[in-house]
Amino acid sequence: MLVTLVSQDNLSFTIARDVAERSVLLKNMLEDVAQDNSSAEPIPLPNVTGRILKQVIEYCEHHKNDPPVQGEDDRDSFETNRKRSDDIEDWDANFVKVDNEQLFEIILAANYLDIKPLLDLGCKTVANQIKGKTPEQIREMYNIENDFTPEEEEQIRRENEWAADA
Repeated sequence: MLVTLVSQDNLSFTIARDVAERSVLLKNMLEDVAQDNSSAEPIPLPNVTGRILKQVIEYCEHHKNDPPVQGEDDRDSFETNRKRSDDIEDWDANFVKVDNEQLFEIILAANYLDIKPLLDLGCKTVANQIKGKTPEQIREMYNIENDFTPEEEEQIRRENEWAADA
């Protein structure tokens, strides 16, 4: 079965249902539509541009045979499987070699579409980019304006000294 997705800028993408179902949002929508016995209407995605949707589809097509994502609601499960940022596969690493603006748009789309592995990939990539950087270097990388006074910065450093030791 094929599914048609329509981006924010009104571009249509027709993809296989198993590819679309990498997104929990789309999987739930498709299950709801099947219960209603509705015809296969295009699914509008008002929060995702065509350029980014095309990339998300490419990611989902590449990973369509991956096992389903298991829920991580159990805190003990999270503690025993600490998140790592250095376990990115080669294909995925190449996939996220994009400019920062595009990377953040992919992260936002993955969050909206509920594609946890893609969201994790984007967040790991950002984590790797900022690892070992000073706050000033991070601000420069992402064009973030420093709106703290020197006094506020010093107070934050004192309150978070423990983090510098980690």
